Amino acid sequence: MSGVDPYAPQSGDAGYDVVSYDLTLDYRVRTNRLQGTAVIAAVAAEDLTSVVLDLVGLRATRVRVGGAPARFSAAAGKLRVAGPRPLAPGEPFEVEVAYAGAPGPRRSRWGAVGWEELTDGALVAGQPIGAPTWFPCNDRPDDRARMTLRITVDDGYTVAATGVAGAVSRRGGRVTSTFTSDVPTATYLAAVHVGRYRTGALSGSGAAGVPAVTVTAPPVLAAAADRAFAPVPEMLRVFDRLFGPYPQEACALVVTADELEIPLEAQGLAVFGMNHLVPAAQRLIAHEIAHQWFGNSVGIARWSDIWLNEGFACYAEWLWSEASGGRSADDCARGHHERLTAKPQDLLLTDPGPDDMFDDRVYKRGALTLHALRRSIGDDRFFDLVRGWTAAHRHALVGTDDFRAAVRAAGGADAVELLSLWIDRAEVPSLP
Repeated sequence: MSGVDPYAPQSGDAGYDVVSYDLTLDYRVRTNRLQGTAVIAAVAAEDLTSVVLDLVGLRATRVRVGGAPARFSAAAGKLRVAGPRPLAPGEPFEVEVAYAGAPGPRRSRWGAVGWEELTDGALVAGQPIGAPTWFPCNDRPDDRARMTLRITVDDGYTVAATGVAGAVSRRGGRVTSTFTSDVPTATYLAAVHVGRYRTGALSGSGAAGVPAVTVTAPPVLAAAADRAFAPVPEMLRVFDRLFGPYPQEACALVVTADELEIPLEAQGLAVFGMNHLVPAAQRLIAHEIAHQWFGNSVGIARWSDIWLNEGFACYAEWLWSEASGGRSADDCARGHHERLTAKPQDLLLTDPGPDDMFDDRVYKRGALTLHALRRSIGDDRFFDLVRGWTAAHRHALVGTDDFRAAVRAAGGADAVELLSLWIDRAEVPSLP
């Protein structure tokens, strides 16, 4: 437990830490109606007389604490639950919430985020504060938990969601799919995608050290998806060599029948719009897959450290370009460095501020930081550093100071000084 994030002070509660979410959801696509029951197992981090959950746009209808009915109230995106007795620090407890409504995205300084209706289906765009639009949660990036999702939809629709796909049952024209995630998952990385899809194995995956990859797409887009994702097995082999073993329990790629502005990563999953099934979007596939190492396994405790997620994922684009016969990483870096130096020099990578946390300068400067380190300490020590980083912090939380320590171990004081030039000052340094 490390408290509410200052970039999103409206989200989360520092008084407890969640151990697991068990979600049972029933969704009607035609009417956009969601009914759910969430069972939240948690541990008190301080003396608690009530438990506060994030829940936006949906109405709780019944709440139990430890199996007993509990009083509750809702206002301003918060569900406040009064327990039958005070809870002491370290004491486990369980809250069950029944809720319903018409889910939709919430407005935020980062645009509309959360549950989103598609032409014939739905998706979740959870980053950074969209999770409460579809389930009650402690919406903090540092409060990761195991998850079980049971999602029921009308027959004819397919569900892809966070976790390992399990049992599928049919009853009365309805289909229930189960997904389980035993790795700690941040609420913003939990996702559900519903559409008239089919799911199949990606050719070339699941053998020779490559994890099995599933592709969920509309049948009419299946051939285009197979072509677009054909490089993914080799991409995973390259990233395995550079970053270490694939860290997730699943590797699922989803394609919507709608166009999407950007692809979106979730735990063990990424979703793309039909407009991303083109050769020019291959760098975006590399970016989202790299997030399974950086952001989804090695996770950040504070949004101010988001460069550790996006810098690595952006650099993975350049590494894949180099490995697949395209432009070298150095050529990519020098082109982006020239463009970056032409932009305003008013962004601090270690604390970009909430309004600029998704600014493209965070992504590109983060990637350039890594390339500068690589040039400075050499390929062998740089990739040893990266593999050690993903191994030491597998499914754990990190901050920039943790990375400084890793850089010091790999390259000494000179490497730390170089790192500081890139992340602790607003001006963009020269590339080595």
